[in-house]
Amino acid sequence: MEAALQAALQGPRGANPLVGAVVVDPEGRTLVTGFHRGAGTAHAEADAIAQANAAGLDLAGSTMVVTLEPCNHVGRTGPCAEAIIAAGITDVVYAVDDPHDPAAGGAATLRSAGVRVRSGLGAAESLDLNRRWFEAVAARRPFVTLHIAQTLDGRIAAEDGTSQWISSPESLIDNHAIRTRIDAILVGTQTVLVDNPRLTARDPQGAPAAKQPVRAVMGLRDIPAGAAIRGDDGLAMHLPTREPREALSTLYASGVRHIMVEGGSRILSAFLTAGLVDELIVYLAPTLLGSGTPALNGLGITSLPDAQQWEWDASDGGAVRTLGRDLRLHLRPQRTVALDPQPALNPQPSRGSAEQAQGGY
Repeated sequence: MEAALQAALQGPRGANPLVGAVVVDPEGRTLVTGFHRGAGTAHAEADAIAQANAAGLDLAGSTMVVTLEPCNHVGRTGPCAEAIIAAGITDVVYAVDDPHDPAAGGAATLRSAGVRVRSGLGAAESLDLNRRWFEAVAARRPFVTLHIAQTLDGRIAAEDGTSQWISSPESLIDNHAIRTRIDAILVGTQTVLVDNPRLTARDPQGAPAAKQPVRAVMGLRDIPAGAAIRGDDGLAMHLPTREPREALSTLYASGVRHIMVEGGSRILSAFLTAGLVDELIVYLAPTLLGSGTPALNGLGITSLPDAQQWEWDASDGGAVRTLGRDLRLHLRPQRTVALDPQPALNPQPSRGSAEQAQGGY
């Protein structure tokens, strides 16, 4: 299970949870290890089975250890429970139940096929790994990634308003790679009026990516008719509100499950103040301006004990990476309450409070 948890960390956060799977033979020797690489890709269980098939390994009589209950539905990929049965795996140990209603029930499907199923091993660790995803599932809202490109002194634009480009070309490429896997990107009307961004996803050569996010603008002012964000593909969306929760509710109702908030200062601050940021990515340029537009416009914090606390996130390439001349910082909110794991190795897991509805894993 520890190996499965470590494998899960190789995947990106977003609409789906981080999941790892390890298959061992009857003697306990590791045969294959799989993990989920993001929405639309093979789930961890299917990834492990595919690796075994490619290597000519027979998984009959083996045990799969996985950090989340195998799914039971057909989405962009097939049901993992059926793949496990077809592979001849006879034992499955998983950490926590899948909270997504259509995906849930994989354990029951496995048992009905004669597979021995146990749950609860590594439950606390698995819940901690995906705690913000579980919170988003329960709240029926998209998973929120917040992106900031700033100088060493926390500025996102110079005093005259210029901001292109604070980030290095390598950071811009990384940001566009994230855009290809999210469902929507959100800015405020002020950003549209001042910067007139396209908010499209582009490859390293500058060509449009095959998959494009919805381009959402949050604010009470109208989007100008000639704004670049409008495009001609029908993906532009105006959210006439200044309330982050209302904006997320509207996006969720339209099918959005992962959103990246890109600013400016007011929007970034609003989402952070509301406690709605699940993942924070900061591109830190080795540049000083001394004045200009700050990345954040106040979080309502007046005392150090009330400061927001964040922790380094080791998933998807690590907490700190060098991109050109920049540092890429990857963080998630620090846990503030104890998790309530399931009993270890429960042969008959209960569903209960984890049973929430969202399009997820």
